[in-house]
Amino acid sequence: MRVFRPLASKATYRRWVYLVLGGAISVPYLLFSAVAVPSVLPFVTTLEQAGLIGGLLTLAVLVATAFLPAVHVLESAAVRELLDDPVPGAPSRPSTRQGRLRAAAMFVLHVATGFVVSFFSLLAPVAVGLSVGAVFTGRLFEFGDGETVTVPAGWASVWLPVVFGTGVVLLIYAVGMTGGLLRRAAVRLLGMSAADRIARLERRTEQLAERNRLARELHDSVGHALSVVTVQAGAARRTLRTDPEFTERALSAIEESARTALDDLDHVLGLLREEPAGRAPQPLLTELPTVLETTRSAGTEVTADITGDLAAVPPVVSREVYRILQECLTNAVRHAGRVPVTMTVDIAADGLVARVSNPLGRGPGGPGGGRGVRGMTERAAVLGGTLSAGRVGERWDVAVRVPWGSGR
Repeated sequence: MRVFRPLASKATYRRWVYLVLGGAISVPYLLFSAVAVPSVLPFVTTLEQAGLIGGLLTLAVLVATAFLPAVHVLESAAVRELLDDPVPGAPSRPSTRQGRLRAAAMFVLHVATGFVVSFFSLLAPVAVGLSVGAVFTGRLFEFGDGETVTVPAGWASVWLPVVFGTGVVLLIYAVGMTGGLLRRAAVRLLGMSAADRIARLERRTEQLAERNRLARELHDSVGHALSVVTVQAGAARRTLRTDPEFTERALSAIEESARTALDDLDHVLGLLREEPAGRAPQPLLTELPTVLETTRSAGTEVTADITGDLAAVPPVVSREVYRILQECLTNAVRHAGRVPVTMTVDIAADGLVARVSNPLGRGPGGPGGGRGVRGMTERAAVLGGTLSAGRVGERWDVAVRVPWGSGR
């Protein structure tokens, strides 16, 4: 029956443990009060005044310790494990002043309520035991000064164990109800505030943006390396017996491309594991001649016209534009085959304009709106620039413009 459900519910006894834990935590504060009251007594006239002042001091200490970060972690763990996690996802350490204030209020409420429930939890079994003994001895309770509370022995006192046993049952119901009220209080006091939700959403957005950036890094660097390796391996296989010198150069290019790809992969995996950054610095435009030479060694003719100082480009622009140009070369090798590629890079004081163009060749044409073009467009947009990619006559043309400084 529903009325007896609290007696058999595991939640009731988990709440009881939660309340007893609060009572246990209250013991140091009671010891402090036991020391504070006698210390205050010489400065007041009555014991009642000393008790009042000592109680206020104890309450002040309880409130002060309630703001400790370790206390917030303890209270959060107790609520999560013993009150059936009423606020899933709530931070163990609130990040806002309002959140810390509410967490402190929950701790004070837990300790105060736990003390009361623990007191009656200790008193109830003792009272039951004394009432059972009183049926046989006629003595219910004996005070320290020798005064004894007596009852009639025998059947006339059988009602005492029944009454106190009923009190234990009522205590169980009271524990279940009190635990339920504290669970509701936890929802209000420990639930995420609007500021916490906004902070969590911002962190999630940053994580998704970083994951998207890492995906582009892997797509660009590893994709380029694999394209070069594929072309070089095919060339080396065809010339293995007829041109050993070319085969050696091809294998060297494969080795270098694979090593670069492994370095980039190791860097990205380090970021995913939240290892310290900077293990493998990301390439800048100053390394563009290296990637051009790697592409040429794969059998693709590349004509590059670079105007301006590559080292003068701001680092964040340099990294992203390097990846864009690398992706353009990768797409040319992958989709058009061995066709001549032209690249122009014009660096001014307030911006950069780059263009990569190649015949459509024997392949299916340009990337056709796949991840490569989308990734390049996102990179340019992050920098405040623009990128256009598409078929122009019988050629595939990619143009990117990135301003900085006064060019914005």
